[in-house]
Amino acid sequence: MKRITIAIDGFSSTGKSTLAKQLAKKLGYVYVDTGAMYRAVTYFAMQNNWVTENTLDKNSLINHLDEVHLKFHFNEALGFAEMFLNGVNVEQEIRTLEVSQNVSRVAEISEVRAKLVQQQQEMGRNKGVVMDGRDIGTVVFPNAELKIFMTASAETRAERRFNELIEKGQHVTFEDVLENVQQRDYIDTHRDDSPLVQAADAVVVDNSTLSKEEQFDVVLNLVNQYL
Repeated sequence: MKRITIAIDGFSSTGKSTLAKQLAKKLGYVYVDTGAMYRAVTYFAMQNNWVTENTLDKNSLINHLDEVHLKFHFNEALGFAEMFLNGVNVEQEIRTLEVSQNVSRVAEISEVRAKLVQQQQEMGRNKGVVMDGRDIGTVVFPNAELKIFMTASAETRAERRFNELIEKGQHVTFEDVLENVQQRDYIDTHRDDSPLVQAADAVVVDNSTLSKEEQFDVVLNLVNQYL
């Protein structure tokens, strides 16, 4: 069967990872969560106090990037791959609001992007991959056969993210989550290096009113047009 590259881009908390996991499982493809990679680098910087709410020591992070080793390890019990940073499972640690509040600033550092884009391109070299992020269809795989651009209203996305964090036992307010979503949107779309933009040949999926099942059916129909 023909194997293709599926690039899923879009705003934060649009469910890109959920959709990508569903597609990868259905198609037997490799799934790469590029957001987890940027989150792991951010967590590394936070561990070393190079990034806080008010500061970012960009040079220190750049000078220590060769100490960052990222690996995905598939967890059969969970049904998806978890992120390991320097041999340690950090899947839970990288999903906190604190990391979310800092990840966009770290992700706009050109040296960080160059390091991770190189790894991402290697992961998808043989096709048969579903990759989600901010610049997959524009930078990482501009020749991907299928490009999806996902969007939804900021309020809808904040509500989804808020519910996820509450379910995980984190103490957050909806207002803080909404502010974080809006702040990340601004940074992601205004950074100089690889800003979040819709690829000219991407199919837009607005899932503001779609269930996960409805969204999956829409995108799977698109995938089948290329297989």
